[in-house]
Amino acid sequence: MPNEDTLRLSKQLAQAYKIACLAEIEALKPGNVHIFADGHGMQVQDFMQSAEASSKVIAQPELALGERIYRSVEATWSAVNCNTNLGIILLCAPIIQAALLPSSIGLRNQLAQVLANTTQADAECGFKAIQLANPAGLGSAKAHDVNHAADCTLLEAMQASADKDFIGQQYANGFLQVFEQGLPIFEAALLRWQRPAWATSALYLYWLSHYPDSHIARKYGAAMANEIQAEAVIHFDALHSSEKPKQYLPQLLAFDQSLKSRAINPGTSADMTVATLMLYDCQRI
Repeated sequence: MPNEDTLRLSKQLAQAYKIACLAEIEALKPGNVHIFADGHGMQVQDFMQSAEASSKVIAQPELALGERIYRSVEATWSAVNCNTNLGIILLCAPIIQAALLPSSIGLRNQLAQVLANTTQADAECGFKAIQLANPAGLGSAKAHDVNHAADCTLLEAMQASADKDFIGQQYANGFLQVFEQGLPIFEAALLRWQRPAWATSALYLYWLSHYPDSHIARKYGAAMANEIQAEAVIHFDALHSSEKPKQYLPQLLAFDQSLKSRAINPGTSADMTVATLMLYDCQRI
C-alpha cells in the first residue's frame, strides 16, 4: 500500500499530466485539434475528455510501466472511443514512472533507469495498448511486431522502431531531445513572452520544423513529412523572431487550414509538445 507521501505525489503528477494535455489543446498548433479549430473528425472536447479520463489512471503509484500505458489508453477509449492520446501516453508514462521513484539521482537519471529496466511484460501491455489505439499507418514490422506476442522488452521494441518513429527514439536515447531541445525552447519562449499558450505554439512548431513528423511519415511517406517540415520552418522562424506573437496569428491559422485541407495531422509533434510540458511541470513538483 503506497504511503501518504507517495499518494500525494501521485495526485500531483496526475494533475501535472492533465494540465500539460489541456495546455497543448489551448495552444494554436497548425494541423492539430486546438481551441481555435477542430479537425480530422475530432473535436476539442474529445481531447479534454481524454485528458480527464487518462489522468485518473496514468499516475497510479502501484502500476508497472506497461500497465500504466495500457490502462491509460483503455480509459481513454472508454471515454471517447478514438485514438486521441496514444503517443502522449507512451511519452508521459515513463516520465511519471520515473518521477514516482524514491530516488535522489535526478529525474533524467531516474528516467534512464526506468527505461533500462523495462520488461517483456511491459512490452506485452504496450503492444496491447497500441493494438487498442490502432494508430493510422501502423502497418507491420519485421522485428517485434506489435500485432504479435511480445518477444522482447519494451525498450528493445522501441529501440527497433527508433529509426522511423520519434517516440521510439526518445525511449532509445533517454528523451534526449525533450531534455536538451524542447525544454530550453519552451522556457526561453515563456520567459520572453510571458504567455504559456504562445510558448507552447513555439514549442510545437520547433518539433514540426526540426524533425519529420512520424505520424505524417507513417500515413503519407517520408517525402510528405519532409515537405511539411520545410513549410513549418518558415512559420517557426517567423514566430520565434516575433516580439508580439499574437500578430502572427493569421498566418498560423492559414497554415492550420492548409494542413487540414490536405488531411495532414502532425500528431507526433503534438505528442512531443505534451511530453515537454509534462517534464517542465515534473521538475517543479
